[in-house]
Amino acid sequence: MRWEGRRQSSNVDDRRGMRGKGGLIAGGGIVGVIVLLLQLFGGETGQQVASVVNQVAGGSGNQQVEQVALTAEQKKIGEFTATVLADTEDVWENVFSQNGLGAYKKPTLVLFTANVNTGCGTASSAVGPFYCPADQKLYMDMDFFEELKTRFGAKGGDFAIAYVMAHEVGHHIQTLLGTSMQVRQKQQGLSKAAANKWSVAQELQADFYAGVWAHHNQKYLDADDIDEALSAAHAVGDDAIQRRMQGQVVPDSFTHGTSEQRKYWFSKGYKTGDIRQGNINTIYEQTSNR
Repeated sequence: MRWEGRRQSSNVDDRRGMRGKGGLIAGGGIVGVIVLLLQLFGGETGQQVASVVNQVAGGSGNQQVEQVALTAEQKKIGEFTATVLADTEDVWENVFSQNGLGAYKKPTLVLFTANVNTGCGTASSAVGPFYCPADQKLYMDMDFFEELKTRFGAKGGDFAIAYVMAHEVGHHIQTLLGTSMQVRQKQQGLSKAAANKWSVAQELQADFYAGVWAHHNQKYLDADDIDEALSAAHAVGDDAIQRRMQGQVVPDSFTHGTSEQRKYWFSKGYKTGDIRQGNINTIYEQTSNR
């Protein structure tokens, strides 16, 4: 992705290098692995993620904080994410305006190391990237992307990061448009398996929105960028994760969609660039009978 020398968003809160002194960071070890796999790309489940981490790991407590200097590479990654965030701002301001959706409210991106306090509670890096609707912020520990490549087999590359960011911005859009509230209402009174189908639809819509963003940002993309995004989408499909971690696939427990579904909806957004093609009810109808 061609990003250097372009506008960077000012809506970035870089807390990297701020580490708790002493004690075990919440969500570390095997607990962190379990939570990461269960809540990968948490989206609207940010509050639930934080709750799980606090309950299992005992919260972060009142730790002292020390500042660790960022490396040149870490600083460059921060500049890259600020540029990607600026691109999402530009694209979604235009899409909202063109479709009569009102003013687009820009989210804040929080970069952190190890653990972070959010409007949804205290969370650790173990939960992976997530969006907190309570404060309308995206939270990302950049070390996650090395794990995405080494543990889950995704291709490396900067556009894998851009895809994940665009997915989390998709959850922000769902909050702004009221889709998240609509999904929660539909889930009330349903069994866990039935409610999960709505969670899948919500996650696939966020993938679709990521594709829409990529469509409108094509002038900055390189030839292999979309392959990187599709590889990341495949790696975090529920079926791929379950097969890798437990040797079997349990469709009723899916919350994010299969690898093929995630690739399909990202690709549809990328090919059409039309936000109207990703209606949540349509996605639900097409995927709930998997």
